[in-house]
Amino acid sequence: MKNKAIWIVLAVVVVLGLLFVTKYNSLVNAEENVNNKWAQVDNQLKRRADLIPNLVETVKGYAKQELEAIKLVTDARAKLAGARTPGEAADANNELSGALSRLLVITENYPNLKSDQNFRQLSDELAGTENRLAVARKDYNDEVTVFNKDIRRFPGSLIAGILGFEKKEYFEVSEAEREVPKVDFGS
Repeated sequence: MKNKAIWIVLAVVVVLGLLFVTKYNSLVNAEENVNNKWAQVDNQLKRRADLIPNLVETVKGYAKQELEAIKLVTDARAKLAGARTPGEAADANNELSGALSRLLVITENYPNLKSDQNFRQLSDELAGTENRLAVARKDYNDEVTVFNKDIRRFPGSLIAGILGFEKKEYFEVSEAEREVPKVDFGS
């Protein structure tokens, strides 16, 4: 009878150990997926930041009196480059998006600039990058959702708490970016 009780306790310990190891490995995989998706967002943010100086220089040649808008773009780009967390990157990205929107609106006043081959090419590359960035942000947020659910559900919550897995931050857009832009083909 005593041997049977020892075997039962040993079996329970082994099953719990396997559950613990399996869940731990699952959390590690989920966290690495989040990190990978963040690297893709970061990659697109970097590509975007690399395109901006060329766009700014092209606009500068045509719109010398618009230096304030150009400075806003340059400053926002620097903040984005210095961002350390998804939240900081999201805030810097929102600021950069606003500054870029303002700069692109200003270009409407310069027909020669809009027809400039270099400007058009840079605008197209920037638009493509914006699309890739949107996809990368969605993929990142999807992985964050999976990970955050994993560490909040039982038994993941126990294991995550013991091993220090923490909730990941979403890459969110600002209220200003949620507003629908107004398009006016008049005047």
